[in-house]
Amino acid sequence: MSEELITAIIGRYVDAGSLAGAATLVWQDGQVLQAAGVGWRDMELNMPMERDTLFRIASMTKPVTSTAALMLLEEGRFALNDPITRWAPEFSQMRVLRSSTSTLDQTDPAERLITFEDLLTHRSGLTYADWHSGPIAEAYQEALGGTIDSDVLPDDWIAGLAALPLIDQPGAAFHYGHSTDLLGLLIARMEDAPLGDVLKRRIFDPLGMSDTGFTVPAEKRQRQAKTYGFDDSGRLVARLAGPGGSFLPERPAGMTFVSGGQGLWSTLDDYLAFARMFVGAGAVDGVRLLRPETVKLMTTNNLSEIQLRNARSMLNAGHGYGFGVATVIDPQKAGPMPCGGGMGAVGWPGAFGGWWRADPSNNSVLIFLAHNLVELEQLFEGIGAGVYEAIAQFQAHSPSLLRSRKAT
Repeated sequence: MSEELITAIIGRYVDAGSLAGAATLVWQDGQVLQAAGVGWRDMELNMPMERDTLFRIASMTKPVTSTAALMLLEEGRFALNDPITRWAPEFSQMRVLRSSTSTLDQTDPAERLITFEDLLTHRSGLTYADWHSGPIAEAYQEALGGTIDSDVLPDDWIAGLAALPLIDQPGAAFHYGHSTDLLGLLIARMEDAPLGDVLKRRIFDPLGMSDTGFTVPAEKRQRQAKTYGFDDSGRLVARLAGPGGSFLPERPAGMTFVSGGQGLWSTLDDYLAFARMFVGAGAVDGVRLLRPETVKLMTTNNLSEIQLRNARSMLNAGHGYGFGVATVIDPQKAGPMPCGGGMGAVGWPGAFGGWWRADPSNNSVLIFLAHNLVELEQLFEGIGAGVYEAIAQFQAHSPSLLRSRKAT
């Protein structure tokens, strides 16, 4: 009955025009307890959402790229406190804005070099243009192109980012932004291979994630969910391209930049294979990606109390931030976003309406995937909140499917 209830609840948001469709999955102790598509992957063509529908997972990419980096850490390719300048000498002479609204010439020297730990914890001083206005936002957009699909070559993208001033001193504060994109391009430099090839060899192929990648082959495109957004009246409309050219309807064949922070496509079952690593101490069905101690490091809060307070726009009460994932540090205070759950639960959502949680306290994984792009300005105006309400309802009704279990 609970499986049907979840489908019915999500269906209400579809019927109300708050959501084109969604796919949900509940897993525990080796079993998929619920998996379903609700609504439409293409409203105009009446194509239903299905379990194997392909989604842009946006920032759900960040934990994957961070995992690949930690695999290299285990191999001794770098240390957490190593400056990134060995692999990105472009960042050897960084400047820091005196305030987020300063002109680009109002800067001070960086007090130290950016480290790999800074990138993994978003304390590098790098940011996203969307989080700011004024000179720094315009400079980011001009230098980097689209945040997901950019025609700037990887080396030029790195050089362009390094030419911009930081928004804060390295290590000083949590600033959500291009840290994971840069980390992904550094992984590519270390491995002397495109990031997509590295992730395929190290993570996707070993875990059987055959539907995950930065591009969708022609033979699978009929399974893609169309991206929807909202017009000024709050009505669902198709979004063939992202605001400011952040993503394109179809990625050009010659495009070599990939976003290690936002660029992957995936499915419910593929992402389940990855997320299970966090309840399996780094292993999934006998395939080990990370050592248990590395997973513990990845899922332990690394931010100070002051940094957490200043990061509340991304990390709600009860959550900390590890390496590429949010982690629950106070279950009583932790709400649905960014992950919620029991002590030590982890997750990180995506801007298209994707959300997931791996919870070691009851050995469970929950996944919600959608393709509703809501812009920040719209949320402030009360438009597009339905996708987040649907995620909260999915979380609220999933426990009826789960068995209680003491953490081991």
